[in-house]
Amino acid sequence: MIELSGPIVTTFVAYLLLMVLIGVWVYNRTKTLADFALGGRRLNAPTAALSAQASDMSGWLLMGLPGAIYAFGLGEAWIAVSLAVGTYLNWLFVAPRLRTYTERAHNAISLSAYLESRFEDRTHLLRVVSALIIGVFFTIYVASGLVAGGLLFEEIFGVDPTLAITVAVVVIVAYTFLGGFLAVSFTDFIQGLLIFLALVVVPLMVIGTLGGFDALFGGVEETHPDLLNWFAEPTFENGAWGDGSALSFVYIAGLLAWGLGYFGQPHILARFMGIRSARDVPVARRIATTWVLITLSATVVIGLAGIAYFEEPLDNPETVFLSLTQELFNPWIAGILLSAVLAAIMSTADSQLLVASTAVTEDFYRRYLRREARDAELVWIGRGAVVVVAVIAYALALQGGTVLDIVAYAWAGFGAAFGPIILLSLYWSRMTWLGALAGMIAGAGTVIVWEALASPGGVYSLLPGFAAGLLAAWGFGMAGRRPEREWIGAYHEEDEAETAAQ
Repeated sequence: MIELSGPIVTTFVAYLLLMVLIGVWVYNRTKTLADFALGGRRLNAPTAALSAQASDMSGWLLMGLPGAIYAFGLGEAWIAVSLAVGTYLNWLFVAPRLRTYTERAHNAISLSAYLESRFEDRTHLLRVVSALIIGVFFTIYVASGLVAGGLLFEEIFGVDPTLAITVAVVVIVAYTFLGGFLAVSFTDFIQGLLIFLALVVVPLMVIGTLGGFDALFGGVEETHPDLLNWFAEPTFENGAWGDGSALSFVYIAGLLAWGLGYFGQPHILARFMGIRSARDVPVARRIATTWVLITLSATVVIGLAGIAYFEEPLDNPETVFLSLTQELFNPWIAGILLSAVLAAIMSTADSQLLVASTAVTEDFYRRYLRREARDAELVWIGRGAVVVVAVIAYALALQGGTVLDIVAYAWAGFGAAFGPIILLSLYWSRMTWLGALAGMIAGAGTVIVWEALASPGGVYSLLPGFAAGLLAAWGFGMAGRRPEREWIGAYHEEDEAETAAQ
């Protein structure tokens, strides 16, 4: 446990108050459901880029991934490679078209509404099924953030995990409830800067303390040679490393499949929908890709540095960033850097709460209960949905589990359910609603079954899930009623010309 001190407490309190004040600041700017869900599509390129990536990475960037590198070495770094590539491809192929297509699809403010309009689904099954998938997997995803928040507060302040998770959920709900999408985006922008600062400063400090990269790699190799082998993994049990085995091609392919998940993450896609114009996408792409390359590289270095720095193995590998920060910095600086962990947690959980609440409000309440509901009423229903989803996620978080494991499940669920059909909706103009529905069900169902079978062969569930979703969407996409509206031609060419001009 980190020694409790006035500077650390002061820094944390100041940070939390700043987040809530941002929610208060934008409260009066949130007048309609479109404002609450997408901020009126007013995000500039830097805000869209940093808020997207901050909401993407979550607490696993500073806890889950460094912990995996600390415990198993560079064999786990394939995840970082896949995420860097996935980020770039997502901004390149999905962002510009999704921004323009969602506006053309009757100004859709939720992923479910976009899919229904894009495929002209008169049965409304696409809207219902996609909203259910969003509700289920986002509740699990938010739970991972609360677990990370609880671990952070427990490690720093030594409080009971239940109390720690309670504090985390109250703060996150507060500003999301008040300010909606704008509050989430502005806070995520600040949190993205803070995460970047922490992940630059901590590796530089620990490398300098160790005496350079030679000392770092030497210390890791002395602990266990396979920790520096990209194609092998040692075991880590009871605080000690032992001989492992070579990584199979299938296992590495599973780690690389993490990048496929980007195409179907609703909280990231929401930033593409909320950016000011498709013309802003190229600048945002460059900012986002640079941020991701630097932070992921730094995370890998932190995991390895913990192996070389600590004489005794850590009881919980996921605390390696927290422990290094405690050891290397004075309380004031440590307080700022440790706030970055909270920033990573909050920046993802708030986005997920917002998307889940939008699905409840737009796709269930307005569609089936109150079609005539006014905007003021819908905004308050959205706020209420934030609280309900948070309470359910809170109950799940109390069940425990590692941050990386919970994130992996939710990431796979979204990537397999939505990734294939989002790509096909943007690049296959005549795909039918039946293909989209089949792809969603096949992708999500495969992930659930695969996880229930404990990932046969050690293959990450996203890989078979994405494949199943793609095949089902393609196979059934040639059946059923085709969309009457044209999604290529002059409109498509104009979109491409705007992007190319940048």
